[in-house]
Amino acid sequence: MEFIVYLAGEIHSNWREEVKEKAKSLKLPITFVGPMENHDRSDNIGEEIMGKQADSIAKDDAASDLNNFRTSVLMNKADVVIALFGEKYKQWNTAMDASYAIAKGKPLIIIRPESLHHPLKELSNKANITVETVNQAIKSLSYVFESR
Repeated sequence: MEFIVYLAGEIHSNWREEVKEKAKSLKLPITFVGPMENHDRSDNIGEEIMGKQADSIAKDDAASDLNNFRTSVLMNKADVVIALFGEKYKQWNTAMDASYAIAKGKPLIIIRPESLHHPLKELSNKANITVETVNQAIKSLSYVFESR
């Protein structure tokens, strides 16, 4: 049994690499997918595909259409979603992805520091699991593959 895991969350740190390395070290049969991690490409994809837009709002809308399309395709194929909320960046996209996973009935693991307990309490209560570290998320996922 192999899983597809969608990694939702900020694209400015290497947390995805940490998840992938830990999963690899445990020999978990997982393929990871997620949002475009190249921020400039994500911001400019609308114009790259649809051509120059009239203004910055139209440019953002065109990019959002394509980024939302990517998220829908990949998340619909995912067996599990892991959403990381960090303290450094605003987390609107992560909240949107986590909410989409919940609405689609996708099993969801939220990673968030204790300091974000209160602002994420409703979302955490809808998730299957809420943990504080990448290691806890991978151990939770690893448990699915145990037979004894």
